[in-house]
Amino acid sequence: MNQQALSSFIWSVADLLRGDYRQSDYGKVILPFTVLRRLDCVLEPTRAAVVAEFEARKNMGIDPTPFLKRKSGLSFFNTSSIDMKTLMGDQDNIASNLHFYIQGFSADVRDIFERFEFATQIDRLAKAGLLYQVTERFARIDLHPEKVDSHQMGLVFEELIRRFSELSNETAGEHFTPREVISLMVHLLFVEDDGVLSKPGVIRTIYDPTAGTGGMLSVADEYLLDHNPNARLVMNGQELNPESYAICKSDMLIKGQDVSKIVFGNTLSDDGHAGEKFDYMLSNPPFGVEWKKVESVVRKEHEQQGFNGRFGPGLPRVSDGSLLFLMHLVSKMRPSVDGGSRFAIVLNGSPLFTGGAGSGESEIRRYVLENDLLEAIVALPTDMFYNTGISTYVWVLTNRKPANRKGQVQLIDGSGFWQKMRKSLGSKRKMMRAEDIGEITRLFGEFTEAQLATVLDAQGKEVARQVVRSGETEPVAPVGGKVKLVPLSRIFSNQTFGYRTIIVDRPLRDEAGKIVLGQRGKAKGKPQPDSSLRDSDNLPLAEEVEAYFENELLPHAPDAWIDEDKTRVGYEISFKRHFYVFEPPRPLEAIDSELKEVTDRIRAMIGGLEA
Repeated sequence: MNQQALSSFIWSVADLLRGDYRQSDYGKVILPFTVLRRLDCVLEPTRAAVVAEFEARKNMGIDPTPFLKRKSGLSFFNTSSIDMKTLMGDQDNIASNLHFYIQGFSADVRDIFERFEFATQIDRLAKAGLLYQVTERFARIDLHPEKVDSHQMGLVFEELIRRFSELSNETAGEHFTPREVISLMVHLLFVEDDGVLSKPGVIRTIYDPTAGTGGMLSVADEYLLDHNPNARLVMNGQELNPESYAICKSDMLIKGQDVSKIVFGNTLSDDGHAGEKFDYMLSNPPFGVEWKKVESVVRKEHEQQGFNGRFGPGLPRVSDGSLLFLMHLVSKMRPSVDGGSRFAIVLNGSPLFTGGAGSGESEIRRYVLENDLLEAIVALPTDMFYNTGISTYVWVLTNRKPANRKGQVQLIDGSGFWQKMRKSLGSKRKMMRAEDIGEITRLFGEFTEAQLATVLDAQGKEVARQVVRSGETEPVAPVGGKVKLVPLSRIFSNQTFGYRTIIVDRPLRDEAGKIVLGQRGKAKGKPQPDSSLRDSDNLPLAEEVEAYFENELLPHAPDAWIDEDKTRVGYEISFKRHFYVFEPPRPLEAIDSELKEVTDRIRAMIGGLEA
């Protein structure tokens, strides 16, 4: 069976569960049983040797784990003499025997089943009289590595995860990122490194601090294996949701990864990979979720460790913690002298512009841009995620920019690259095709400006679309038609996104109209500001403050001055403004003509009724 047929066969167990389980709960039985059967098959050749080794070592007063791993030839083992087929021989005691079998696994595997709350499912199935039937169905499936290799098994498991996520799509967005979004992120992550990654035996590390069910790590691994079967990605991740963590860890175990690098817990308050650096990173943190629960820990790290910790630049408002994850990833970047890092993170629109000069959000953007870490931002189509239809953006950051990218940021508007799904999944109504991902990846890899040319016929109907790169000739419009051009890829200097917020004061005057002077301290003898006349303005960093003051302010307010102590530098990325195209209003004659047509039609209809 191919992996799709095999995953369908495994999912057919759902027929047994119908009526006793809700559809959205099928995965709570099917996923852990699939893991159990795979491990059962993988351990079969060494089972007797491991049990014998365990019996010989258990009374020696030493930890037998290293010896048992050596005997199994794997990073896990089971010390029980039971397997799934022997379970079938004792129908009356299947529940207690299955519990005993699970307890025989090594700690990492037991952790998976505990997070799945598998013991609860065993008891629930037993109570419903289904445990023997379900176990027997899985015992019949041959998942031996000789029949299903690690890559195939990974694909089977991913297919099961996808089905599970679709059935529970009301919460799917919390732990499941659409595969095409991950694919785009992975392409952006690796496209500039294809030469290095194609070398035989290359090993690289990858990390996801919000790992969910492990989809991002899996797609990255798939991409690399497709391009270089001799390459290896070492997976690292952390996940807060117990069930998602169990699924992710299972997926990594099935693919032969070291699951000790998949950690349970809250990344922000309890970094499971403290002090570690990675070659590549991916993340889809929760959108607009407050971080009040971990505020004390995060604020303490910010205040006590500063730039030696993860949150040195500043802290965003408590209502949205997504920029905390961005800073966390920045802290995990390998120093550029050691090869550097690149990461891609999905964020909503808020981190682009929320917060004025001097705010935590602005200071984080300032740190990223002034240290030349931001490589590109790609706008995704709306309605791409299972639990939200809002605008989302992929940020690509690196501390090893190629020479031609240094000091610059590329913005790509990918919001028009989509097709409508035949069936919506929660809020997800659109999907990106392989050719959409390919076009965006090429624009990023070429680091070029481009426009999208839409060819319209005389009736205004679209007849063709074409990406026109800088220097290329735009398509010719048909007779009576036109070509509509909108920006698709734009390149800016880092400084473009910076500005100064200046405070302009005017003097306080008494009833006689005289300027009030300060009487003490630093203000003594100086005009006092009138807070009711105070104004502020934002100036681009490239603009000289003195020139602006002399040319724009003094002619209108000769007594004004700028309070330089209150000047703040800020950064914001007004993505939509950089892609805005002014469309002139339609001529009044055309509107009048259409209105006349409509009113004439209404008159004719009324006349017909009267007749």
